[in-house]
Amino acid sequence: MKCFYYLAPTLPSTQQVYQDLHAVGVRDFFVHVVSKDESGLKRGHIHSSNYLETLDIVRDGFIGAAVGAIGGLIAATLLYYYQPFGPEVPSMVYVMIAVAATMFGAWEGGLTGIAKENRKLRRFHQELEAGKYLILIYARKEQESAVKTMMRERHAETQLVAIDRHFINPFRSVESQVPNS
Repeated sequence: MKCFYYLAPTLPSTQQVYQDLHAVGVRDFFVHVVSKDESGLKRGHIHSSNYLETLDIVRDGFIGAAVGAIGGLIAATLLYYYQPFGPEVPSMVYVMIAVAATMFGAWEGGLTGIAKENRKLRRFHQELEAGKYLILIYARKEQESAVKTMMRERHAETQLVAIDRHFINPFRSVESQVPNS
C-alpha cells in the first residue's frame, strides 16, 4: 500500500477529489486531508488527518523506548553486578527495571512527539499555512494506477508532491517532488 500526497488549492477542489476517489473505489478510511481549515473539512464530511499522521508521536515514542531500553539494561546490569540490595534479589526485579525504563522512555518520547509536527509533513508546512489542502490517499497496489489516472485526468489543479511506500513506518522518508504521471 502506497500513500500519495496531493496538494489541492481549495476546499471545493478537495471535496471533488474526495468524491472522485469514492468513484474509483477508495473508501473514506483510506483518504485523510491535512489542513488548517478543520471546520471546512467537517462541514464537507471529509476525513481530516489524525494525530498519528500530523504529530511525531509514534516516531519519538519508538526513539524514547529505545533510549529507555538501553538505559534500563545498563541500570539493571550495574545493579546485578554490584548487588547493592544483596544477592537474594530475584532476577525478575532486574528484568522489570529494564521494562519500566523502556516504558518510561516510550512515554517521554511520545510526549516529546506531541509537541512536534510529523517529520514527513514538515516540508508541506508553508503550503498548509497558506491555506492549501494536503490529501493523503492510501491506495492498494491494484488501485494505484486508477487513482493516479483519475487524479491526472480530472484534477489538473492538484499536484502530486510525494509518494510514501507506507505512511505507517515513521522512519522511512517519502519520495519528494514526484512529477504528475
